[in-house]
Amino acid sequence: MIKIQSPELCKDSGLYEARKRQSLRARYVYGLIFFATNLLAWFIRDYGAMVFHGLHHNSVCGTGDSKCFQSGGVLRVSLGCFIFFWLMFATTFGTRKLQGVRNSWHSGCWVIKFIVYAVSIVTPFVIPNIFIQLYGEIARMGAGIFLILQLISMLHLISWCNKRWMPDPGSNQCGLFGLFLSTVSFIASFAGVAVLYILYVPNSSCVFNIFTIIWTAILVKIMMAVSLHSKVNEGLLSSGIMGSYIVFLCWSALHSEPRTGKCYTEIKIGKDGNWATIISFIIAICSIVMATFSTGIDSRSFQFRNDEMQSEEDAPYSYEIFHIVFAVGAMYFAMLFISWELNHPITRKWSIDVGWASTWVKIMNEWLAACIYGKPPFPVD
Repeated sequence: MIKIQSPELCKDSGLYEARKRQSLRARYVYGLIFFATNLLAWFIRDYGAMVFHGLHHNSVCGTGDSKCFQSGGVLRVSLGCFIFFWLMFATTFGTRKLQGVRNSWHSGCWVIKFIVYAVSIVTPFVIPNIFIQLYGEIARMGAGIFLILQLISMLHLISWCNKRWMPDPGSNQCGLFGLFLSTVSFIASFAGVAVLYILYVPNSSCVFNIFTIIWTAILVKIMMAVSLHSKVNEGLLSSGIMGSYIVFLCWSALHSEPRTGKCYTEIKIGKDGNWATIISFIIAICSIVMATFSTGIDSRSFQFRNDEMQSEEDAPYSYEIFHIVFAVGAMYFAMLFISWELNHPITRKWSIDVGWASTWVKIMNEWLAACIYGKPPFPVD
């Protein structure tokens, strides 16, 4: 069977390369759109009640005060972002080649897409509140799906690092760089546990923090022992990186505890905030965007087969996976901005992902990561 190509592609072999570069650049535009949407959600949450004081809704919480209006505004912005990326998912689904209308739609037509984006953001603000409340419940599940996708992507990265920098059991390679990274990772993990104990256990009455930190240290030791077991053969480097990752998740969980009580300390810079809160907020916004972006472009982590040969005319990444990750990422940032609480959201200025619900979500994420360690859901090249 003879494959027919358009005359333009036959005459100019560099056209594929130009389209591929355009497709790769488009990822950053979508990332900027997602970043701007996060900032819009923050603005409406913290200043929406003051700027749009005449547009109060019967908010998700049902109390009708400004705090509920702010959380309702976050959910509406999140829904608009979800609608936009879901439309992009639906219109680019199945795109595999660089030629064709759908590839051009994904990589170009920005004026039309910005109009679609604006309509998508505005539409939720005229939707009845009962549907916004329903979306909030669905967003919880979508945010959980996003965390699982992020974990799969992280496991894929860890397996790739282990395969690249650690020698095969039967080879004569030295693997000094991999052993060095393994040592650094384990030192960083146990040093991180010690720092967590210093920062989050100011006294012996902080039983929950003590348990969480000690259990994290136990998980790191278990993963180290598992990696050295001959029948597992997961590699010392993979367990070291995963150990550092779950220590980071432990820190994130403890940092999300409510800003009250004797187990939390802060450095005040004024009556409305503190340096730690503002810096953490900025870092959190950037982390949300980077996590969504990195997970979205890592489409090979979510494929059941990675042995397919890629030709010159194939798309450099999966467009539908990219857009659906951003869609559930919109649900994820909504949960962070309202701290996973629909009935009693924590929407203090400059706060993000703070509260016991946020703490437990991260702890469960840490335990899930430790449980599925060593069993990547998808093969690694």
